[in-house]
Amino acid sequence: MIDFSLSDTQTRIVGTARDFGRGVLEPAELAVDRMPAEQAFSSAEYHRAMSGAFELGFNRMTLPEQVGGLGLDPQTVGLVWEELARHGVGFAASLVAGSVVPALIMFLAPQNRRLVEKYVVPFCEDASGTKITGWGSSEPQIGSDGKNYDDLRVHHATTATLCGDSYLLSGAKSAFVSNGGVAWALAVFACVDATRGLRGSGLFVIDGAAPGVTRGRAEDRLGLRALNQAAISFDDAALPGDQMIFAPSEAYPVLHHSIMTVGNLATGYLAVGLMRAAYEEALAYARERVQWGQPIIKHQLVAKKLFEIQAAIESCRALLWKGSWHAKTSFPGDMKTSVTAKILATRLAVKHTAEMVQILGGYGITKDYKLEKYMRDAHLLTIMDGTNDTLMVALMNHG
Repeated sequence: MIDFSLSDTQTRIVGTARDFGRGVLEPAELAVDRMPAEQAFSSAEYHRAMSGAFELGFNRMTLPEQVGGLGLDPQTVGLVWEELARHGVGFAASLVAGSVVPALIMFLAPQNRRLVEKYVVPFCEDASGTKITGWGSSEPQIGSDGKNYDDLRVHHATTATLCGDSYLLSGAKSAFVSNGGVAWALAVFACVDATRGLRGSGLFVIDGAAPGVTRGRAEDRLGLRALNQAAISFDDAALPGDQMIFAPSEAYPVLHHSIMTVGNLATGYLAVGLMRAAYEEALAYARERVQWGQPIIKHQLVAKKLFEIQAAIESCRALLWKGSWHAKTSFPGDMKTSVTAKILATRLAVKHTAEMVQILGGYGITKDYKLEKYMRDAHLLTIMDGTNDTLMVALMNHG
């Protein structure tokens, strides 16, 4: 049977995340949310939060101890993602995506000591927050089509051309490369053999500041504004041949499903943390606000809204814990559970953050309170790591 009690280690780590969230992450998240996008990622608030997160090791939780990671199990990592998202969901989203390069190297090419020493070890040693990494998959014309494995007409427009012992990357990734504008290194899907469709894609690791790599401006989005997203373009950007860590293969759908399994589980935890933030703020307000001669929590409709969000938090968390159990038992886990948990948690986050705004009435839509931000953030989580609609279709057609 499943044990729902936390170990002493888990309790301590979550406590550290909570203290950091309250003291550093939340003030920075609120400040960055109100900044113009072109200023946010060079601000002192952004760098203070990221360096603090790296110093505490929240960037390297999943990486093995032998390379400097914390070696935490998926259940513990999920607890931390929820806690960080409770205080700063945009920064938490940055950290989720931020370890993609070292994580993929350790998953796909741990025997490549040069790449481990070049990217993984320095990432784990970094306490400045500047060695965050980014994920370049979607393109202007390849978004949800990135799951269209069997149509040979569909392939990445970004190309990787073999030139001697090196590859030359050319093309562009969409404006939604997470950490794209600040990434020290990037993981990039690029087409090596267009005749094979998406199965003709390789996965490459490249320096974010390599010659031929150009970053676009930071996207000015509705929510998750502490998450940097920017377009990346490549103009014959050269990289050594061993920086292709996954070659074109019939196993491409398996790799893509593995990435979806891990990413969707993390996004689900972010949604639960966000719902907690909205619930706690609305609950405190409802206990203090008096209308019709009593605190508004005594009114049945308000109490019903609060009950429903706390039920959503508990039920979504339970499903996410099941997903983490699958990941701990057999990495990367069960795609059906992870995707279902993400869809459920993010849909309910959209619904219930809006309901918490209603509890505050007019105050809920002002920036004097945080609920309007939570409502904006929730909408982006339904798109993160695959739009919910396309994920449902992919899941129901997955063997």
